[in-house]
Amino acid sequence: MSSDWQQGRVGTMEFPADKGYYFPAEFAPHQATWLSWPHKEASWPGKIHTVYDPYVQFIRYVTEGEEVQLMVKDQSMEDFAKSHLIKGQVDLERIIFHHFPTNDAWCRDHGPAFLINPKAAAKKVVVNWNYNAWGDKYPPYDLDNQIPQRVADYLQLPCYHPGIVMEGGSVDFNGTGTLLTTTSCLLNPNRNPHLNQSQIEEYLYRYYGVKQILWLGDGIEGDDTDGHVDDITRFVSERTVVTVVEENKRDSNFHPLRENLKLLESFRLTDGSPLSIVELPMPSPVVYEGTRLPASYANFYIANACVVVPTFRDKNDDRALEIIQDCFPDRKVVGVDSLDIIWGLGSFHCLSQQEPMV
Repeated sequence: MSSDWQQGRVGTMEFPADKGYYFPAEFAPHQATWLSWPHKEASWPGKIHTVYDPYVQFIRYVTEGEEVQLMVKDQSMEDFAKSHLIKGQVDLERIIFHHFPTNDAWCRDHGPAFLINPKAAAKKVVVNWNYNAWGDKYPPYDLDNQIPQRVADYLQLPCYHPGIVMEGGSVDFNGTGTLLTTTSCLLNPNRNPHLNQSQIEEYLYRYYGVKQILWLGDGIEGDDTDGHVDDITRFVSERTVVTVVEENKRDSNFHPLRENLKLLESFRLTDGSPLSIVELPMPSPVVYEGTRLPASYANFYIANACVVVPTFRDKNDDRALEIIQDCFPDRKVVGVDSLDIIWGLGSFHCLSQQEPMV
């Protein structure tokens, strides 16, 4: 192990991968879905009241197949959330509330990363990556940074502390050793300027339990995360990805997404086989108050009973739903209007974090 790697490390000297832990694919069975109730008005300036109906609709679909662990600030926020959930006909028996205050709602990035090893004494562990609100863009984030440890304590799970910044939306997994990410995000100096690409890869290998890292390039326009992979390319099975493509050659996303498609075509899995690639259209540009928003059908969430896909009142909505449905013959694929939620610069995948069953 290099001295640079040692200097770059903080926390425990034991690594999850050494003990057989790995991050399961999202399409593997869930124990629950973790969410942080939206409350930060600055994330949806002038529109936060419009996000509750689609957010509750999302929760209702998820609870058809699993529990939802919902983090709120206090009893007042719990009561407010309950009023919306009841209005949205959500079964409150499927909701477990936690008074864990957060700065914002983006649980994919500030929530716990769960790894499993069915053969270990502790079959599930939490990795508590550092979180800095996508390169210190939106302070404060101190409460968000506490969430993984609070969840680990609640579930009485071992918790690993790598000591570097990592966000759940920046990585995607096939569950059998392969991780997808982007250079535009993970190599951005606003995250871990003291680490180079090979050092970051060491963290990914050791703390996610993967054997292979596939690097894509840039994300989509309007994505303030510097290019999270969950807006562009997602595993839908061990060998298959869906990836968004822009059909309008004049659109700013056309060339970056074509480059990512070429990279995907060149990749080989750990057994030497190519990826199976399913192309997904992009919606027409969504612009609000002069801002191009990161609207993408790839930001879907794979729950136990369904796949929830953001829709944008766009001509490509139905086509995208059909393509994703073909990828999940054993799950119901549903579209939920995300035109207001996307004003917060994320959608259903960004808002959620799965807890795997083991």
